[in-house]
Amino acid sequence: MKGLVLAAALGAGLPCALAAQVGHPPGGSPYHDIAKGSSFTAVGGYFGGSGGSVGVGPNSGYTLGLRFDFRAGNPLQFGAEVSHGWLERLHIDPTQPEASRVRGTIDQPVTFAQINIQLNLTGSKSWHGFAPFAALSGGFAFATRQTVDTSGYNFGNRFLFSPNAGLRLFLGERLHLRGAIRAAFWKINYPLSFRTGTPAVLPDGRESEWVLSPWYEAGIGYTF
Repeated sequence: MKGLVLAAALGAGLPCALAAQVGHPPGGSPYHDIAKGSSFTAVGGYFGGSGGSVGVGPNSGYTLGLRFDFRAGNPLQFGAEVSHGWLERLHIDPTQPEASRVRGTIDQPVTFAQINIQLNLTGSKSWHGFAPFAALSGGFAFATRQTVDTSGYNFGNRFLFSPNAGLRLFLGERLHLRGAIRAAFWKINYPLSFRTGTPAVLPDGRESEWVLSPWYEAGIGYTF
């Protein structure tokens, strides 16, 4: 009888002992829940790229903006972002000789309006405060016409899409830092003046081209 009582006691205690060894104590787990809800994030960045084959597309400048996000489920998150870029581009005068037709750089302000779908790779939790993500953004870029450029080139308003990836670092239940790298794609249309002349600015006669520009962003957000 004493043996049966001892065996029963050991049998009852063994699962508890094993459970204590598996996983982490609640206070010591590296995984923490991310507060479900909406967030505002102030973001700043650097927009790079070459501006296309002849450099007249917007490139090389800083951006500042604000984004709003809401989490639709554990892995999915949707958002919208508006940013303004103080960018530059080359000024090319196709009426000048080839050696002197690049007149220098001019300011090219651009406003970005995008919507975003984001996949949170750790779902509704962070790991040691880190929450990596992959996302796809799309929208429009609106550029101010520069009257100093009389070549006929104007960037105008262009569709923009930008696959991106990054991570958030949660400093607490509400506050987080955000960093992302974007690959921004848009189309540049060239005026007739770039395709005529001897030699032409674009001797291959192309009328347009798709341009890829890297865009680095960082920001601080608040979830509510």
